[in-house]
Amino acid sequence: MEKKKRDPSGASNTIETVWVDQTTKLGWSVQGIFPDGCDGSHINSVAMTKDQKLIASGDDYGLVCVYRNPLLEKHESNKYRGHSEHVTSVKFTSDS
Repeated sequence: MEKKKRDPSGASNTIETVWVDQTTKLGWSVQGIFPDGCDGSHINSVAMTKDQKLIASGDDYGLVCVYRNPLLEKHESNKYRGHSEHVTSVKFTSDS
């Protein structure tokens, strides 16, 4: 069995990688989802369309924010009010 090792340059080694989906709030293409002054703990969920053109996030402020992919820097988003105080999950339909 092959032993796994930590790659200290792992993040840099995956810049050019095209992922099938983006469901984590940490990654190259979602760096800009964190507003200034926030530690990132308020972001609960992230989703990406199948064509990889849009990224959505759900947060503790009851918002679903939709961004263009990639989101390397902070940008304005289209913001939509969720159905509760905390949006715990966001998903796109199969046809985006």
